[in-house]
Amino acid sequence: MLIEFTIGNYRSFFTPMTFSLEATKLRANEKTLDEHNIFQSGNLSLLRSAAIYGANASGKSNLISAIAFMKNFVLHSAKDSQTGEPTGVERFRLNTAGRQEPAFFQIVFSLDGKRYRYGFEVDDKTIQSEWLYHTVKRETRLFMRQGDQFELSGPFAKEGRGLETHTRDNALFLSVVAQFNGAIATAILKWFRTKFNVISGLEDKRYIGFTLQRFEDDQIFRQRVLDFIRLADVGITNMTIETQSLADASMPDVIREFIQHLAKTKGDTEDEPSVKGLKTTHPVFDSEHNPVGQEIFDMGRQESEGTQKIFSLSGPLLDTLEQGKVLVIDEIEARLHPLLTLEIIRLFNSPQTNPYNAQLIFATHDTGLLGQSLLRRDQIWFTEKDKYGATDLYSLAELNVRSDASFDKQYITGRYGSIPFIGGLRALFEEIAHGTDA
Repeated sequence: MLIEFTIGNYRSFFTPMTFSLEATKLRANEKTLDEHNIFQSGNLSLLRSAAIYGANASGKSNLISAIAFMKNFVLHSAKDSQTGEPTGVERFRLNTAGRQEPAFFQIVFSLDGKRYRYGFEVDDKTIQSEWLYHTVKRETRLFMRQGDQFELSGPFAKEGRGLETHTRDNALFLSVVAQFNGAIATAILKWFRTKFNVISGLEDKRYIGFTLQRFEDDQIFRQRVLDFIRLADVGITNMTIETQSLADASMPDVIREFIQHLAKTKGDTEDEPSVKGLKTTHPVFDSEHNPVGQEIFDMGRQESEGTQKIFSLSGPLLDTLEQGKVLVIDEIEARLHPLLTLEIIRLFNSPQTNPYNAQLIFATHDTGLLGQSLLRRDQIWFTEKDKYGATDLYSLAELNVRSDASFDKQYITGRYGSIPFIGGLRALFEEIAHGTDA
């Protein structure tokens, strides 16, 4: 379970900011939110979901990018780079101090009944510091790294000792220890790999392969996807997977060429590789609206972009719910009807549909979600840039707002900040129009 994430000196974040899924002691106006939207993890009360609002370029996507960077760096720093290669971190560029200081990443999460706090500081080429603590009854340090100096203690000392010399300046010590099968390090990397996922609501077609695979291999999962699609009310009554030639498959040319290249690399002797295609079934009616048959559509060619997104995202969403994972989505509402977005969030907020306490973090511009008695104040977060270009991150729980306030109306009117100032647009175009008339 995710407890909190802290980011500093990365992209538009300069001063370290913490995003937390720990529930505050506030009470919602709608009492069922206090019962449904919170679950217990040990002695902690955690939130099932959280929304991030903000103007364009305010830092919403940069927060999610920071989460994705940390995940990828933990999983790949020890095996995908060589000595001297850049780390790929993007530090804050609008302050001279940001160019000198390292970026800061820290995550706190629960795993196997223990709380872990792990983080690191990194510049363009070097890991400057790294640390790992765990909490059973009290917080205990497992290791601390400062430059090329390491201090190991507790149960981590045995699995990490001697691996300091195997750790490059641009590689994380935790990742190296996991490569050598250290028990704690391996468990933590497995959590990052399998329980903590970051996806984009704009690039949803990247996940269709995962959904197709689960849809084909797992009958129970297939039925859940079908139920999810029917819930979306897009007119589909059934879906089936068919094998088709690459020439007939609907996909961008660059992907088609990549598959052809991959097939040749593997020594495939077929003239044309085959791929899996998804067919959808729609009912056909006569002039009296009586059902008389069915029509088969190709998902990639004949269904709308919104329908394709619903199917693509159904895999990650349902997998997260059934496995009790953490899912982070940028632009969740893109190409989705607001009622469908609302229903997705309700799936996570309900103990009945989310019995394994999966968590959903999403960035959105859909202000309608604020007025649906859907989220507690500590589930609503905002990003806002100051006059120096740095992102501030804060929750509605930190503001002096009544529990029965109209969150959507107050947000749009600027009560909470975090909205674009666009008052000059009309005057600009009026000036252009007057200039044209003259």
